[in-house]
Amino acid sequence: MRLVTVLGARPQFIKAALLSRLLRDEGVSEILVHTGQHYEAELSDIFFRDLQIPTPDYELGVGSGSHAAQTASMMERLEHVLCKENPDYVLVYGDTNSTLAAALVAAKLNIPVAHVEAGLRSYNRTMPEEINRVITDHLSSLLFCPTATAVDNLKAEGITEGIFWVGDIMYELFLRTHARLELSSAVCEKWGIQENRYYLLTLHRPGNVDHTETLRLTLDTLSRLKEKIIFPLHPRTAKTVNMLYQDGFAFGDNFIVMKPVGYLEMLQLERCAKAIITDSGGVQKEAFFLRKPCFTLRPQTEWIETVKTGWNQLLSVGPAMLDALEAVREGGAYDETLFGDGDTARKIYSIFKEHVVTQEVPR
Repeated sequence: MRLVTVLGARPQFIKAALLSRLLRDEGVSEILVHTGQHYEAELSDIFFRDLQIPTPDYELGVGSGSHAAQTASMMERLEHVLCKENPDYVLVYGDTNSTLAAALVAAKLNIPVAHVEAGLRSYNRTMPEEINRVITDHLSSLLFCPTATAVDNLKAEGITEGIFWVGDIMYELFLRTHARLELSSAVCEKWGIQENRYYLLTLHRPGNVDHTETLRLTLDTLSRLKEKIIFPLHPRTAKTVNMLYQDGFAFGDNFIVMKPVGYLEMLQLERCAKAIITDSGGVQKEAFFLRKPCFTLRPQTEWIETVKTGWNQLLSVGPAMLDALEAVREGGAYDETLFGDGDTARKIYSIFKEHVVTQEVPR
């Protein structure tokens, strides 16, 4: 079996960690391609080290740019790789421009696409990620769904074949990693904070961070909270913060601003927080895994299960959100089966094996 796996962004590195290791242990020939969509060391290199992800066979070095320019550059470079490697499948994760570019190139070359984290929908087409995931799903031959809701979403769009409910790959990694984390006191001591006495904040979505006035309103509002706010600053967000600095902005005294941290340290910060404020899909899930109240600064979420169970609340940016943030409460009943049984990687491998061995791959 021969696969080309395409990665490009922080969430995909996390999702690929277990599956790439298992595939190689089982003798699968996996060619790993890093598009370079996330190229900063704190969003790329640290995750390869933390999670022991194999060194990429190809580094495309695409870097940043507009959605069109970035996707086009990826497609041009990926076409060369796929023509050279001629895999049985192209394996993609999530909903980034790297995901879309790989799916489009593979489809045009008549190479089957396998999509991990298929079927997610926020039903907000203004989000680039929504466009990416919808198109990728409709181009994929194998659709590995993390939840039952994802399966239903695909069927509602007329996709009826190649759908597999395998559970969430991030949940499996969490289960394998959580027990090995250092004591909570280690991360608290490092940052001078007390357990359950701070909020953890992450922001990177264009709608929240690309416009100075929107970001200023968010940060000014959060500065009115009494507790500390730990804020790992995404490079995209940092660009707008620098523009605010030039206009005289200063963080509130309750902010502790830091560079992005690796997977293990982020889990520690999440575990010790009073609550989590985010616009990240992955962080929403990790908050749920840790049974931490989460506030998502978005009008919709693709992880609707976290909202329905009461562990996640969607908030609009503005002064009114303070009341919700200050009234932190735990969610409702906790269903440990929502994201699978923690054996996602093995299920995906078994499905790959069955399809490659028993079926003629179309060309």
